[in-house]
Amino acid sequence: MFIFQQAAYKDILNIDELHINEKSITALIGESGTGKSTLLKLMNHMISPTKGEILYKKTPVQQIDTITLRRNVAMLSQTPVLFGESVQDNLEAGLLFSEKPLPSTQDMTEAMNHYYLEKNLEDKAEKLSGGEQQRLALARITLLHSEAFLLDEPTSALDEDLEHDVMKQFITYAKNNEKTVVFVTHSRSIAEKFADTIIDITPFSKKGRDDTE
Repeated sequence: MFIFQQAAYKDILNIDELHINEKSITALIGESGTGKSTLLKLMNHMISPTKGEILYKKTPVQQIDTITLRRNVAMLSQTPVLFGESVQDNLEAGLLFSEKPLPSTQDMTEAMNHYYLEKNLEDKAEKLSGGEQQRLALARITLLHSEAFLLDEPTSALDEDLEHDVMKQFITYAKNNEKTVVFVTHSRSIAEKFADTIIDITPFSKKGRDDTE
């Protein structure tokens, strides 16, 4: 689904070739500052490579209309961004930006329950804890039903048990619906448990490891 060809970004990333397969779950691990978040931003065309190309379904991402790309490739940043005031405002925001139909009250409630977030739609989003905001962001991005999901440390504010449970819920959704997922994680155990492929990023070099090897 994604192909990096002789792609570089400043002095942060330098990738000769990298393939992210469609309908696969890929984890990015590595020390801070090695370019994991940068790689996700390149895939979603939040930034452009300083050389080389990143292809999405054989088309350079720079040639794809931004709204179209982000409708198909949804990204979740490490620090959740809040929209409007209420929980409902936040659950609807991604669909508004993507120009997709808004979800029903039942769909929004089910999305929250899926990630163990027991809140009312009218609750103030800013009053949620960091972990609750991360789960709200996961519910929001799930409602998009995009082709691919790019997640940057989506569960970093959760304790270990809840982190595993929440990731299990998202990965189960993704596999059941044949979605492509690329996620950054600080936890090797999360990567090993849920990813089909682990990419260990070190400065100026990337190496992939298939879990089956």
